Amino acid sequence: MIRVQNLTKRYGSFVAVDNISFDVEAGGVVGLLGPNGAGKTSTMRVLTCYHPASAGSVSVAGYDVFQDSLEVRRHIGYLPEATPLYPEMRVREYLKFRGKLRGLSRAESLDAIRRVTERCWLGEFVDRPIGQLSKGMKQRVGLADAMIHEPDLLVLDEPTIGLDPRQIRETRNLIKELGERHTVILSSHILHEVEQTCSRTIIIAEGRIVASGSPQELLAKSVSLAPVVAELRGP
Repeated sequence: MIRVQNLTKRYGSFVAVDNISFDVEAGGVVGLLGPNGAGKTSTMRVLTCYHPASAGSVSVAGYDVFQDSLEVRRHIGYLPEATPLYPEMRVREYLKFRGKLRGLSRAESLDAIRRVTERCWLGEFVDRPIGQLSKGMKQRVGLADAMIHEPDLLVLDEPTIGLDPRQIRETRNLIKELGERHTVILSSHILHEVEQTCSRTIIIAEGRIVASGSPQELLAKSVSLAPVVAELRGP
């Protein structure tokens, strides 16, 4: 589903992502884990065609993100950390608008809105202006937007940040369910987050991959990863 080879991303003289390579097979939930500033968001922005890479190659669903960016975007649903929404629009109106941008017909859009509002627990809020919703509810609207066209790949940047404990549990459960039907890649700076959600974890520090594997495989490497893990566990 995803192939990243020797990816580098620079902002001026600063190297945010430093020559990383990894593959993600179709299906399941993969976590990009690392402290703030590790290069997770920069990697996701290249994957989703928001930013160009400085060097290397990336393909998604067999399409090159540099040569076939429009085709790549058709296969991706993206939830950025700061969810971009129109606060003056009602939830249903916004999702209808986003479905139209994705090329859905009126009938397809109606079916899709029913599906995503049910899966994201938005049913009772669907006719409410987005600007009146809590941060957690706005996050759900962003996730519904990412899912509306049934993409092969969901890219979720810090999907539980700012949510209360109940919303975090619900979102984790939803992500695990989504991993049964889609490929999901999410980022987090919290170790417990990926332990609870992901079947595979890629640990990034200072723009480089320092470890990759299942929770069990990473546990076996815990001694060598101790400095990074200590920072991710928090106080």
